[in-house]
Amino acid sequence: MEMRWFLSKIQDDFRGGKINLEKTQKLLEKLDIRCSYIHVKQIFKDNDRLKQGRITIEEFRAIYRIITHREEIIEIFNAYSENRKILLENNLIQFLTQEQYIAEMSKVIAFEIIQKYEPIEEVRKAHQMSFEGFTRYMDSRECLLFKNECTKVYQDMTHPLNDYFISSSHNTYLVSDQLVGPSDLWGYVSALVKGCRCLEIDCWDGAQNEPVVYHGYTLTSKLLFKTVIQAIHKYAFMTSDYPVVLSLENHCSTAQQEVMADNLQATFGESLLSDMLDDFPDTLPSPEALKFKILVKNKKIGTLKETRERKGSDKREDNQDKETGVKKLPGVILFKKKKTRKLKIALALSDLVIYTKAEKFKSFQHSRLYQQFNENNSIGETQARKLSKLRVHEFIFHTRKFITRIYPKATRADSSNFNPQEFWNIGCQMVALNFQTPGLPMDLQNGKFLDNGGSGYILKPHFLRESKYYFNPSNIKEGMPITLTIRLISGIQLPLTHSSSNKGDSLVIIEVFGVPNDQMKQQTRVIKKNAFSPRWNETFTFIIHVPELALIRFVVESQGSIAGNEFLGQYTLPLLCMNKGYRRVPLFSRMGESLEPASLFVYVWYVR
Repeated sequence: MEMRWFLSKIQDDFRGGKINLEKTQKLLEKLDIRCSYIHVKQIFKDNDRLKQGRITIEEFRAIYRIITHREEIIEIFNAYSENRKILLENNLIQFLTQEQYIAEMSKVIAFEIIQKYEPIEEVRKAHQMSFEGFTRYMDSRECLLFKNECTKVYQDMTHPLNDYFISSSHNTYLVSDQLVGPSDLWGYVSALVKGCRCLEIDCWDGAQNEPVVYHGYTLTSKLLFKTVIQAIHKYAFMTSDYPVVLSLENHCSTAQQEVMADNLQATFGESLLSDMLDDFPDTLPSPEALKFKILVKNKKIGTLKETRERKGSDKREDNQDKETGVKKLPGVILFKKKKTRKLKIALALSDLVIYTKAEKFKSFQHSRLYQQFNENNSIGETQARKLSKLRVHEFIFHTRKFITRIYPKATRADSSNFNPQEFWNIGCQMVALNFQTPGLPMDLQNGKFLDNGGSGYILKPHFLRESKYYFNPSNIKEGMPITLTIRLISGIQLPLTHSSSNKGDSLVIIEVFGVPNDQMKQQTRVIKKNAFSPRWNETFTFIIHVPELALIRFVVESQGSIAGNEFLGQYTLPLLCMNKGYRRVPLFSRMGESLEPASLFVYVWYVR
């Protein structure tokens, strides 16, 4: 039956005799068989008996079998098939219930799967599934490791902003290092496309009264401020509907700050939040209330109430700042208590700062006594790390109330990143990374913010939001740990090294990132000379005490010699977004690009 179907699909393509490599690849695609060109090339070469670069229909059939034959899938199919040829509808229901943990399983769901994936018409009409159809189902999006429900916004988006982790970037305008690298609009575009919701804009005075964006006092190239915000306007809500925060690193004169304010208003119009929301006069609004809004993060003159009162009166010229007694136009000089330096802020720009007022962090005690609900702190990674060790309870209390941004230390001239997990563990909302720099920190960033529909906002766990909970990531005394079991079964068309053969030596590392006690990694043995279909069949168990903060990372490497192992691909996701059962793990390159069809095949099970 399967052979008749197969021959009927390909006979026309062999009317002219033999076919070449390119035609072979196209015919595989026509049959809905995903295969990377480099693997097809090697398999084609191995099966071209006459070595003429052209193959017969029988040789193509052999290639098809090699690519589609997966012993591990046959074993699963045979375990549920009564005759090892066909899955009856009831057999499929049994498999989906017992192995794939599909809740509320029904004949309707099984019928839909058969209709969607079974290619042989007579089998499909009989409400049955052939091995061909079963393989297609197992290779489909429905069997991915990442839960489908997590691909949509499913969390409560009506909490105040400080209750969320917010995807945040540092030096967003850079696309390489921080000394001589180029500034590029692509930095903003790519960050927004990835769901980033807090962008940094480093603003300086430019020629002809046009503010510019670049890394000050370096040789990095310059962008016009108005061009940057035009690009942001175009892409701001392409991936997510939720608010974008423009974190201004403001070094401009008051005159050019006024130009910035004009640019912001002209570009964003009604999208720019320039006044308090009536429902949120003294608390931070929710992401839901701020949908499609742009928020400006900068220093501000006075309080929100004072701004509203002043804007409501016509006495603009004469209004005095209640704290300093200094006239506010064209700029106000804010004197710090120590009077070590002064900072001029243009009133026009100050008026655009509403719920994201930048306030220098002094101490947790000072914040408890004086910090207003709309004031945010930015703390460098070194100071934040020290505080997280010495004052962890105060730090968590602080992040429950105030948005806290953590940024990389200045010595990271190469735009390297710190591990963001340590700051998520204490509830820091904006952990800002250099999005242009690939590696482990960005893998964790991308993996964490896959959740909640890639919206860039993830509701913090209840113990990082509510004051009644006593939480210390370094000292977990209670809770309900999860036992996670992962059976790593096989690899599917793994990426190849610089060698042109498919005979790589492959291994997989599984890592857990979360609170210190949950950090762990385990790895498989090396499968020699097989990157196309390596089989490990190894089982790993992890005890995870705080699953709400845990990320699981799969890393595929090719065993090296003196130079060490070579990175081939990775996939990172939150533990609680993992499906149970037989699942496919897609792989991504170091730069975050999909390596489909390269993937891992696993069986996942966890219980609390």
